Order: sequence, then C-alpha cells, then structure tokens
Amino acid sequence: MDKHSNLEKSFFERVWAVVEEIPVGRVTTYGDIAEHLGRRGAARIVGWALKDAVGGDLPCHRVVNRNGVLTGRRHFEAPHVMEERLRSEGVTFVAEDQVDLDAHRWRPEEMR
Repeated sequence: MDKHSNLEKSFFERVWAVVEEIPVGRVTTYGDIAEHLGRRGAARIVGWALKDAVGGDLPCHRVVNRNGVLTGRRHFEAPHVMEERLRSEGVTFVAEDQVDLDAHRWRPEEMR
C-alpha cells in the first residue's frame, strides 16, 4: 500500500513546485507555502512533503519554520548541511540555527 494518499501526493507535488521557485539567498516558511496553496494550517504536511524530497534537486534547505529556525536540519545528510547551504547563498543568521527572516523572507506570491 502507498505511504501517502493521492490527495497528499497531489499536495506534495504542489509543495515541491513552490519550493523549486525559492530564489537563491531567500527563505520561506512551511506556513507561507501552506497558505499559498490554500491549506492554511497545513504547515506540518508541507514539512512531510519536504522530508520526502530531501536529497533530491529541490532547495529544501530554503524552508524554515515561522521563526526562521532550521527545524528541518535533521533530515539532511548531516545537521550542519542546511546552515552551510544557506550561508553559502548569503543568508544571514540572527542566532544559532535561526535565519534573519526579516532580511531574507520570500513569499510564494512573488513567484514569476
């Protein structure tokens, strides 16, 4: 039996399409993506979609929690990978494991 329902699969694919558009040097939140897709309150499901995509070509490292904290870092090859990728793109941090969301936040409405 498939791990995710067809409805979730469709939603996951929509999440991945948004993540694909996040520009270099910018971040967005799980909630921003969920709201953009008409599923306000589904931030956790966005997280599940990203967990399924880590290790592929999507820039999953550019999605943080509502406070800018790197809550998804444990799903990467090593805990420091997410931070290293963001710093290499010029993203600044206000605390350990917390990006400067005010300076780098991108909202899906800004998509081309």
